[in-house]
Order: sequence, then C-alpha cells, then structure tokens
Amino acid sequence: MPATATAYLTGFGSYLPGDPVDNDGIVARLGGEDAVTERIRRRILADNGIRQRHYALDEHGEPTELNEELAVKALRAALDDRGIAASDLRMLACATTMGDVLVPGFGSMVHGRLGGGPMQVLSASGVCASSLSALDAAVSKIRLGDHPRAAVVGSELSSRSLRQRRFDGVRAGMDAHFLRWMLSDGAGAVIVEFQPHPSRPSLRVDWVRQVSLAHEHDVCMRAGMAGDEPAVGGTWQDVPVDDAQAAGMFVLRQDVGDLDDLAQAGIAQFEELVDIGLVDVKHLDHVVCHYSTNLFRDVAFEALQRRIPTLDTDRWYSNLETRGNTGSASIFIALEEAWLTGRFQPGETILLAVPESGRFSFAFAHLTVVAPPEGAPS
Repeated sequence: MPATATAYLTGFGSYLPGDPVDNDGIVARLGGEDAVTERIRRRILADNGIRQRHYALDEHGEPTELNEELAVKALRAALDDRGIAASDLRMLACATTMGDVLVPGFGSMVHGRLGGGPMQVLSASGVCASSLSALDAAVSKIRLGDHPRAAVVGSELSSRSLRQRRFDGVRAGMDAHFLRWMLSDGAGAVIVEFQPHPSRPSLRVDWVRQVSLAHEHDVCMRAGMAGDEPAVGGTWQDVPVDDAQAAGMFVLRQDVGDLDDLAQAGIAQFEELVDIGLVDVKHLDHVVCHYSTNLFRDVAFEALQRRIPTLDTDRWYSNLETRGNTGSASIFIALEEAWLTGRFQPGETILLAVPESGRFSFAFAHLTVVAPPEGAPS
C-alpha cells in the first residue's frame, strides 16, 4: 500500500427495517390519537412531504431490533456488494445520534456484533452530520496509509423515543411534535479502500469538509436537559429518572423557529466552498442532499441554481419522500439508492451535503466517479 493513498468508495449497503409505513399507519406504531396531536401530525406531514418510512417497531409499537443490528445489516450489505468479508476490514467508523446503551460506545457494540477480527473502531456522535464525520476519519486513515480498507456506517433507531409513552404527562408543543413526525429508522454503509474496485466504477473521495457554527448559534435540536440550554443540575443525569421523564427531558425537541436560519447558513457554507474553489460549479454533475423537509429542498435548490444555472432536477437526488428522515443514515441510504439507479457515469462529480440542526453543523463531501482499472473484466 502506498504511503499516501487515494480513498475510494467501493461498496454500498443499506437496511430499512420492516415494511414501509404510510402516513395513515404511523399512529399504530407511535400512538398519538388525540385531536390536538392529530392536527399537528397532519400539518407537519403536509409540509415535509414524507409519504412512507420504516420503523424497527411492530404493529403494536414494540421494538423489533436494536440500533446496532440495523448498522450491522447495512454493513453486511455493503461488504457483500464489495465481495469481501468483515475480516478484510481494518477500521470501522460508526455514526449515530443515540446508541442502544450508554456505555460502551456504539462503534464497539457494532464491532462486537459484526465480528471480523481486530480493527480500529470509531464512534462518531452528534446528529445528521456525524456520518460524514465518520467518513472523514476513515478516508483520512486510508490516505495516510494506515489501513487498506475501512467501513463506515450511519444508523438510527429514533422511533423508540417517539412513542406515546415518552409524551404521557409531558407538556409537548410544536418543538416536541415536529421531530416525532419527521424521524424514522434505518442504516446506510459504505466501504472505503485505497484503490478502486477491480471490475466496476468506484467513487473517488476528493475531499470531506465539516464545520460547526455552534459559537454563533444556540442549541436547536436537543434532548436530555431542561430548558433550551444545559445548566448544572438541569440535565437528565442530575435528577431521578422519573423526574427527568416528567420534565420531558427524554423527548427530542426542535426549535422550529431557527430552521430558516439553518437553511440560510447551509447555503452560505456551500457558497464558501464555491468561492474557495473546492466546488467547480461548471463541472458539478450531481447533488445528493439530506434534508428533513421538502420546504428546505426548494430553498436549497433555488440557491444552487443561482450558482449553477445548468443544474436541473434530474441532477438533484433525494429519497426523503419514500425513505423518510433517518438522520445520520440518510446520506448513505440516498447515495446507495442513487448509485443503484445507474445515474452516475465515469468522470462525473457528486456533492454530498448534510445540514445538522443540533447546534448548526454542516458537512459536505465531493466525489468523482472513476472507471475500473484498465484491463479489468467487463
């Protein structure tokens, strides 16, 4: 392996638990049949455009799988797609918002279930952008020559936190219900190597960039604390569990009033990438973007078209409407689905874009489709 290597995505996999759940089937899984909740739910679903999603819950709302199991199934799909085994990996980078247990870390739990032998393990925490942070770490180690192969997975099982039992006795307004009808479960994974796939096209990772604007913004998406900001004595670890539940600390909340600012900040970050030359707008062929609602899609697409007039809707890819918002898993689930459509051709470029509302983070990755090596079997 060369001392300084290039990193390529050579395998892709995803896993979506259970059968698709349409908008009329959500209540059976999550509860919330009262008139006020129903009115909020219909309003949110009308805005976000999601028509179906997947939950690791049965028809009675009971969990069917662990988050680590979702991750492992996506990883095995990516390994099978590449035609290698877990024992061929030397690094595993895992991203999630909330694992199944407090300790050990999510990466260790996924490695224990996946198997494969000794390897470097990374747990990337956060929210949606954590998957590209995990990819950045894996790509960096490949480029350094430390490892020949790595796997990266983003996995979410948010539905356990969205069921009615979390809301019973809790004052829950739009900040709580917004995410309840937005989030769903799934996992997506990629294989990263120092050389391209031997017999088919690969995606070369040109760069990965992640930036936090937390120094300029308050908390936007939160759980585990009373109020809008953490304070000594005011987190879920400082009070009895029953008191934390009664205070609504275990409910995922979103300050919806900040979301317009999130969209504008994300556009500004994209503009900066163009201005410093990392994105060549004349040669950007595809955009795969994670977003939580079609309202953001329209704002983002209009901003992109101002800089890339030739970018049409055929070059923009999202599966939000049919796969839902799976947080850190979304970008890999969408990338795999787009890859399988055959829309990417050698020489074309792809921009991955992930805004994260937690405390305003943004992640981007630039990929180039490369043909298989000369002489490779067709």
